[in-house]
Amino acid sequence: MRHLLGLQDLSPQEIEGILRTAAAIKAGDLNVSGSLRGRIVVTLFFEPSTRTRTSFELAARRMDAQVVHFDVGTSSVVKGESLLDTIYTLEAMGVDLLVVRHQASGAAHFISRHTGCAVVNAGDGMHEHPTQGLLDLFTIQEHKGCIEGLRVAIVGDILHSRVARSDLFGLTKLGAEVTLCGPSTLLPRDRSGEGSLPLHGVRITDSLDEALEGADVVIALRLQRERQQSGLIPSLAEYTRFWGIDASRLSRCKPDVLVMHPGPMNLGVEILPSAAYGPWSVIREQVTNGVYVRMAVLYHLLAKGGENQPQGITEAHGGATDRSLLPVGRR
Repeated sequence: MRHLLGLQDLSPQEIEGILRTAAAIKAGDLNVSGSLRGRIVVTLFFEPSTRTRTSFELAARRMDAQVVHFDVGTSSVVKGESLLDTIYTLEAMGVDLLVVRHQASGAAHFISRHTGCAVVNAGDGMHEHPTQGLLDLFTIQEHKGCIEGLRVAIVGDILHSRVARSDLFGLTKLGAEVTLCGPSTLLPRDRSGEGSLPLHGVRITDSLDEALEGADVVIALRLQRERQQSGLIPSLAEYTRFWGIDASRLSRCKPDVLVMHPGPMNLGVEILPSAAYGPWSVIREQVTNGVYVRMAVLYHLLAKGGENQPQGITEAHGGATDRSLLPVGRR
């Protein structure tokens, strides 16, 4: 079994290997057309998605895989079928790889332990979103050449963001200096224990001006109101006043700063048009690069195979699994 469940489990060398493959595919130096012919890839999304789902489907089709989107809303899930039985059903149909997005943290890990299919985590609850982390790293590397030593500010709803977790794992493993910034109620509290963020050496501040000072890269995060408890921020207007990224605030950064956002943007809340569409923005490039990075991931999981398989792209151990994922009789 080979999976991509999170960047926490990959070594710097394994991350760089995927980035090199993506660069080779984008440059036309690695022809992966036909490399997944005869393979079946299923996108299994229990949460809405535009960029991730579409780019995975495009990536798989460009490699000549058969692609099936599993429509949760018209499936037996609405009749009460458990996640495990859904996976068993798809596996029985001869599926090779499952791209899974689920609202429960640990869902991808849970699936990987109960199937012979390859599993790619396309976002699980507040845990990780590894391919978003990889495409962010790829975009930064394209512009800056090297990630080591860069000053990166991740701003916004850190506490609920799976993107922040994957970005932080990837950036720190490749040697970036990371600052986390946001309201104190949306910053991570747990600095130790299994599954905690790698906060050693990471600056944490609620001052946006402090976080942006001398930054090479600014990653604005979506304010995830659907995952928040009430009362974590006084109002959207106050959030924007203190933590919204705009052109005037970017003057504190390096002149060649990159402005990034994983999307979808709450335009006018965590990022304003002057920053989102300004000369610093590489947000559209992130979307473009997402296809190449996901092609690279599929190539490593399904096309390379055997002894060339990166050892880090395997089933992760541990990881909290929501017991609601189990069939009723097995909880």
